[in-house]
Amino acid sequence: MSPVFDAHRFATAAVATPHYLASHAGAAVLRNGGNAMDAAIAANLVLGVVAPYTCGIGGDCFALVWDGALHGYNGSGRAPAAATPDAVLERVAPAGHARPSTTADPPAPGSHRAMPRHGPLPITVPGAVEAWFAVLERFGSRAFAELAEPAIAYASGGFPLTAAGAARIRAGRPAEPGWGDWDAIYGRAAAGERLVQPELARTLEAVASGGPDAFYRGEIGDAVARHVQRLGGLLDAADLVAHRGEWVQPLEGRYRDLAVAELPPNSQGSAALLALHLLDRAGPLPPDGPDRQRRLIDAVALALAERDAHLTDPDHMRLPPDALADPERSAAVAADGMAPVPGPARGGGGDTAYLCAVDGSGLCVSLIQSNYNGFGSGVTVPGWGINLHNRGAHFRLDPSHVNVVAPGKRTLHTLMPALARRGGRPWLVFGTMGADGQLQTQVQLLARLVDDGDDPAAALDAPRWVVDPGDFSVRIEDRFPAAVIDGLRRHGHRLTMAGPYEDGMGHAHLIRIDADGLTAASDPRSEGLAAGF
Repeated sequence: MSPVFDAHRFATAAVATPHYLASHAGAAVLRNGGNAMDAAIAANLVLGVVAPYTCGIGGDCFALVWDGALHGYNGSGRAPAAATPDAVLERVAPAGHARPSTTADPPAPGSHRAMPRHGPLPITVPGAVEAWFAVLERFGSRAFAELAEPAIAYASGGFPLTAAGAARIRAGRPAEPGWGDWDAIYGRAAAGERLVQPELARTLEAVASGGPDAFYRGEIGDAVARHVQRLGGLLDAADLVAHRGEWVQPLEGRYRDLAVAELPPNSQGSAALLALHLLDRAGPLPPDGPDRQRRLIDAVALALAERDAHLTDPDHMRLPPDALADPERSAAVAADGMAPVPGPARGGGGDTAYLCAVDGSGLCVSLIQSNYNGFGSGVTVPGWGINLHNRGAHFRLDPSHVNVVAPGKRTLHTLMPALARRGGRPWLVFGTMGADGQLQTQVQLLARLVDDGDDPAAALDAPRWVVDPGDFSVRIEDRFPAAVIDGLRRHGHRLTMAGPYEDGMGHAHLIRIDADGLTAASDPRSEGLAAGF
């Protein structure tokens, strides 16, 4: 049986997020005269408190905004100035975690072990705080301190955990709770009990009164750097002081009659445009069945292979940053006729929070914020309740790879908020969590919304799959008809079955804008809510 999915029509303004408390906070801002950006920031701040296993003050943030023109903001942090493959390998213990000193045996010549996924070494500068203030200054109408009030209240006074929230916390327990004070905050979290985070409240209050400087400089920045250094990491106070996000020009591609906007690298958005161009070039999709899913999967697999071969910090790319979004790239990829070469499976997904908001003036906000994996690195800063992300885990240690870790470099980033226009005007504000699955879920949603004409609730409720970008195996929800499963296997796809409405299939949310109003919908795989008036 399907869970109860959430979709509503609103005349004026709406917000959709993966947690009902965050959606209520955003809707309250809209009802009280705030605009879509105010609502998005208020909701994002609440998400970092009530869903700390997806996002928070220690992660990155990207935004795509429409106010009559398209604007993009890249709020991703950079690698520490000391980050090199050798510096990482010197500090990696045999188990793959960082030593609290630099006495690890050096790797064998030519060895390219994987970047550690957890611990202090994959911690890059958290970009979210600076991003919140930057987008709010340009598009908001309310002060950050006012918008932070609900989040501070939930952090200091607590909120009741649902069974799903408690399960996500248990699943996100770090492998080594000695990294910071995670266990003291979350170790006893249980369904029905109130989760109180006074140290996080202290941090939010400091940022609300002192702005970004309170986080990147002074007492908080020093505490973050000291703790990471003590655990054997590379991030230091100077890296935090140097951080700046940047305004970027979104890329646009065509899918049927839509202009689909994504953010440029280091976001993976251009890979989604490549997949959409491949599908558009191939003509109308077959009826829903194995041939259709095969075509979608093949386009996504090719886009993932191109992404991993070419995308990184645009300052380090060997191709022009917009290369994958160029329609001619899809022609070349399609003409090549080559299937992507499988490597080792990567597995695992990302834990991220996507949200969207639209107001009566037509301001549209597509925003995404993330810890990357669960609570991120597993490192929680004592005294401040900051869960530091592990975005640097996406770097490579092979010096020949385009996404090799380097001083001050931004890694290939999975975060990719989206917006689609029809006839020059916004038609869909959308996105999802899911790491490598983000571009895949976006493609599947557009196929259902555009090719099939599904309503937003039906499109979100439909079964999904996710392709592993390593070995190109497919994890697929068991709600697909048997004919689809059998047909894909006959075509040669290696399938792993997923249960219904599994988190790994993404938490997508959207707002569709029609002549007679807004339709907002939240993914049934999340605890989300579409709210507005």
